[in-house]
Amino acid sequence: MYEAPDRYKRMIAARLPGGESAGFARESGGNASPLKDAQLIARGQLAPFFALTNIVAALLFTVALWGSVEASWLLGWAGVLAMLNYAAMRWSQSQAVTCVGRAGHSVPTSLMIGDVVIRAVVWLTLPLYLFSGLGTGDQIIVGTLIAGVGIAGLGLVVVFACAVAWMSAFTAGLSGALLLMQSTVGFQQMLAMLLVLGVSIVGILTVARWAAGQLKTNADMGSQSESASLLLQEYEQRGVGWLWQVDAENRVAYISSRMGALIGRPSSQILGYSLPALLGGHSDLGRVLLDKQAFTNLEMELKTARGNRWISLSGDPIIDTAGRFEGFRGVGLDITDVRHTQERLTHLANVDVLSGLPNRGRVRQLLGEALRAATAGNVPCAIMFLDLDGFKPVNDTFGHPKGDAVLQAVAKRLCDEVGADGHVGRLGGDEFAIVVPDAQSRRKIEQMADRIIVAIAEPFLIDGTEIRIGVSVGCAFGPIDGATVDDLILKADLALYQAKDAGRGVVRYFSSELQSEQEDRVRLEADIRAALESRQFYLAFQPLVSAKNQKLVGFEALVRWNHPRRGFVPPNVFIPVAEECGLMGPLGEFIIEEACRAAASWPEPITVALNVSPKQIILPNLPNVVSQALARHKLPGNRLELEVTEGVFLDSSSRSLDVLGRLRALGVGIALDDFGTGYSSIGYLNKAVFHKLKIDGSFVRDAGTRPGNVAIIKSIVSLAKDFRMSVTAEGVETAEDFERMRELGCDTIQGYLFGKPLSYDRANQLVMGLGARKIAS
Repeated sequence: MYEAPDRYKRMIAARLPGGESAGFARESGGNASPLKDAQLIARGQLAPFFALTNIVAALLFTVALWGSVEASWLLGWAGVLAMLNYAAMRWSQSQAVTCVGRAGHSVPTSLMIGDVVIRAVVWLTLPLYLFSGLGTGDQIIVGTLIAGVGIAGLGLVVVFACAVAWMSAFTAGLSGALLLMQSTVGFQQMLAMLLVLGVSIVGILTVARWAAGQLKTNADMGSQSESASLLLQEYEQRGVGWLWQVDAENRVAYISSRMGALIGRPSSQILGYSLPALLGGHSDLGRVLLDKQAFTNLEMELKTARGNRWISLSGDPIIDTAGRFEGFRGVGLDITDVRHTQERLTHLANVDVLSGLPNRGRVRQLLGEALRAATAGNVPCAIMFLDLDGFKPVNDTFGHPKGDAVLQAVAKRLCDEVGADGHVGRLGGDEFAIVVPDAQSRRKIEQMADRIIVAIAEPFLIDGTEIRIGVSVGCAFGPIDGATVDDLILKADLALYQAKDAGRGVVRYFSSELQSEQEDRVRLEADIRAALESRQFYLAFQPLVSAKNQKLVGFEALVRWNHPRRGFVPPNVFIPVAEECGLMGPLGEFIIEEACRAAASWPEPITVALNVSPKQIILPNLPNVVSQALARHKLPGNRLELEVTEGVFLDSSSRSLDVLGRLRALGVGIALDDFGTGYSSIGYLNKAVFHKLKIDGSFVRDAGTRPGNVAIIKSIVSLAKDFRMSVTAEGVETAEDFERMRELGCDTIQGYLFGKPLSYDRANQLVMGLGARKIAS
């Protein structure tokens, strides 16, 4: 029997996404289908049987009628029939090869039916022609052969229409011969012949239907199987991963060549070996295989000739129809590149780009690990928060590139000082942190902090420029000071705040007293908010007198707070809190409003000066607040004076100068308070925004005993005159101080000699009763 080539069997199996066969999807798009191509192949396989049956039946007919019919007719008919069936057989076999697959030509069903009908007609031609002239015995032989040849339709069952055509032709031929021709066959013999043919018809057509169903089922199953096979081959060939299978003893039954290449051995040599042993004896793999349960994404490191690689395995147990475990099959992936990418991303997510140190998130992780170890091992850990002192002017003066270089140099010095005793991280900006896992020796931590302060205080040489900064350190110990990361960070931050408040360049350690101070500060902040709403703040007024004639020329308005429970709260206590919690804006508006109200109630020569916080001077709406207050009280701008300190130039000097310029445009006087005590503001005196310099009281009080102070005051007065500014001396408490300041050229005097800060009522009495007389007497 004819066997279809393997390549055509594969064509039958491959299916397209729409359910059709990839092998049968012809370019012409005709009537191709998996079933029809399967029929052509099966038809080619059965063609020898069908042809041989026809030829043998013809030979039997020839032998049976030899001597009754002319030999030439019998031999000629048999020869034609043999050649026709042989040619038809070869044609069917050729179609099974050339007419299937994507490039094959469609074979119409009508063409196959025509082939069958032609062969049936040629076979029936001579028997029917001779039937009426034969004797009874020969007619019985001919009828029996016709009925028998009809059974040859079994060779056509793969094409149902052809089987129907063949059986119809022989049924019609036999029925016509027996019923319409001069038949001498007895009724019983006739009935037997027709019964045999009828049973053959029913049987052959039944088999034909069953065969068609089987072909379709086999084609579908083959398509699905081959489709899966092709997909798996694609999966392996394109480098996505590999396939593996083990038996019940975890011995390799199949493994892709790519996995063999990774292990360093041909896949054929791996068969029969234990998979866990081949992969380095990983216990996790042995455990999941022993559990006989499905698993996914089991990652393991594999040592290979190309170095260590990471692979991921997934597998499902193989269970036979009887429920017996037969092993595992699954897929594997080389995830080395993915792991490296994840590690790079994790590194980038945990590292500060500028310094290369752990970033804020990573510092928290390190502190969490240290805190857990400290809790479990009863060995305390420590967290240090570091804030650089004087770093802001570095960026403003030298630019951010040099500022970044300084930060990098600071990071290096910190790492050098800490060494292997801790982890240095950068929290952002000019803030750093150090996590010390073993802080059992407090002295060791204190020495480390002292070394860091000394190291950072050493000058940095950046591109030939010497830059000096400092550092303040706050430290807390865990789990002593805090049992959680957030709590410990808060405690270290409080200690740093205290270090900053203590003058900077120092280290402070968290203590319960510091906690109490912080809690008190929080309560103070809430009290300030409540005081603003209930108007607990008020102004006190300290007199300003002319150095020439000692006449009252104005007041400095000073904010005061008489707390209902705390009593008198000094400004140096609540002002910093108001600045830090963002309340300086509304508090400053209150001071401006009350100062303008008071000044408007006094005669025109009297001016009112008030201090403006550095946090307030950078607010863009400050000029609008002042302008609206002046307008509400119909007060000329030149009767209001705003005093600022040199601290306004430490941060955002350009914004400060812009606000000061807008205030000066309103006619408001701008005085530079405590001149000479800050870092340096001489460069801002030529900006045409200041009209007065105020000499700090510390210079005035020590001028009698320190000649150097006199020289400083002379320089300040001379500088002010050059810029056409007036000079006020603060802190004048004695007549000697007054005479000295007047002789040195000061224009206005302020101090206890002429009065302490007064309430508005006392100040108003002073203005109304003593405005034209000398106050000192």
